[in-house]
Amino acid sequence: MTTHFGFESVDETEKARRVRGVFDSVASRYDLMNDLMSAGLHRAWKAYMVMVANLQPGDQVLDIAGGTGDLAKAFAQRVGGGGRVILSDINEAMLRTGRDRLIDAGCSLDCAVCDAEQLPFGDASFDLVSVAFGLRNMTHKDAALKEMHRILKPGGKLLVLEFSRVAQPLQKAYDWYSFKVLPRLGQWVAGDADSYRYLAESIRMHPGQDELKKLMQASGFGHVDYHNLTGGLVALHVGIKC
Repeated sequence: MTTHFGFESVDETEKARRVRGVFDSVASRYDLMNDLMSAGLHRAWKAYMVMVANLQPGDQVLDIAGGTGDLAKAFAQRVGGGGRVILSDINEAMLRTGRDRLIDAGCSLDCAVCDAEQLPFGDASFDLVSVAFGLRNMTHKDAALKEMHRILKPGGKLLVLEFSRVAQPLQKAYDWYSFKVLPRLGQWVAGDADSYRYLAESIRMHPGQDELKKLMQASGFGHVDYHNLTGGLVALHVGIKC
């Protein structure tokens, strides 16, 4: 069985290893690159995600593919001492970077290296599951979404923030930026053009807004909606477990 790694077709067993290599390479400059390549917009997108989460004191939260921990920190501030936020990532280098930055900020959270397709948590454990800019890197998105559904409590919420299909008038300029500017920026700042070329390609291979909505519905979510942000450059999908 094969799957895609950007525009390249690879064996399914190879994708996770190659994605891990991408994030091992960029972990130390991940936040800086996010600021540069999005002109800081990723912070506004994540702030909107936190608002939509509408967390309450005492809530239980799992942040999947949480990278450097910025979302997990914001969630922790809202659930308070009676709640719990777990920061998880399949990539140990990213998770270590996130953990260290949280500790430096005076925020101590549980961290777990785990695969979203096989989550090590019991059924109905969480009020909220979030994944920001990580779903497109998963080999079996349907399996990962079913796992997220399984560990949510009835009435629990899944938030998926991901690059999506930009509005048509912006497409040409977006393609030029993605394939001409972004790899050069990656080479200049992170010393790695290939990883950011993969980023641009992986966005094109990821399901669009309506396709992802259908995939979430097929994974068991009774209500799914999405919010286009910045002209569809990214979309926030919201799924509710009935």
